Formats: sequence, structure tokens, C-alpha cells
Amino acid sequence: MYTQSTYAQLHNFTHISYICLLLLLLVRSCSSETKMITIDVHKANRIIRDGDYRYLDVRTWEEFMKGHVDFDDVINVPYMFDTNQGRVKNGNFLEQVMSLCNKSDHLVVGCQSGVRSVYASNVLLEAGYKHVYNMGGGYLSWVENDLPVVLWTPKVEL
Repeated sequence: MYTQSTYAQLHNFTHISYICLLLLLLVRSCSSETKMITIDVHKANRIIRDGDYRYLDVRTWEEFMKGHVDFDDVINVPYMFDTNQGRVKNGNFLEQVMSLCNKSDHLVVGCQSGVRSVYASNVLLEAGYKHVYNMGGGYLSWVENDLPVVLWTPKVEL
């Protein structure tokens, strides 16, 4: 049998539990952390062609020059460089992107297969960029889906 005091304690505990739950939900909804969103190559193609987004290619310069997505305003800022010791992170990546893009710009970030672009997108989101999509599958998926590319062909002089 419960006493009136026990009911009061249970009532207070229930109120405190609800208040804690509401505070937790409030903190989570007010979090400034933006989650990365990955889109497929077809959506990337559509939103870039519509003029709403710019394409940021984070592959190496050598990869970019072999072929890249066909848009007028493609930006290439490598997230990593190839070295004799393997791939190393570009220590100036964020500064280089910030010199070319405002935090209010809408960006689709792509790489060769979709891995480096995940890391690069997270760096941009953490830096305060709000409109960033990661392009899943990268350039390989773009090519596999027969979307337009620019291929570099060296000039041969006769």
C-alpha cells in the first residue's frame, strides 16, 4: 500500500523525468551540427545543371586532368595529395576552398569513388558551410551512368 508521500514522490519523479526528456529533445533539435547528406549522381547532375549548386572535385590534379564532370564552373581542390609515402591530407584544403567559395554557396562534393568526398564534406560542414551534398559513388559512378564528362587529351604535334 502506497502512502500519500509515496505518491507525491512518484509524481515528482515523473515530472522530473518529463522535464529531462524535453530538455534532451530541445538540446538535440537546437544543435548547430549539420549532418552530411549523400546524393546519387543523377540528383547531383540535376541540381548542378539547374544552377543551384556548384561542383567541388576533391580529387588530385592528375585525376582531375584525366577526366571530370562536365560543368562550366567546376572547382578542383584536392583533399589529398599523392606522395612517395602514399596519400597525405592537404593541410590547406579548407583555406583553399574558402578562397573560392563562400559559406553560403551550395556545393556538391565529389571524388573518384565517394570516399574522400565524405571526409571533405564533413570538413566543410564543421567549418560552417550549410549547403553541402556529398556525391555518392564519385566520378566512377558518374561515368558508369553515362553522364557528361570532359576528357583531357594531350596535343600531339606532327
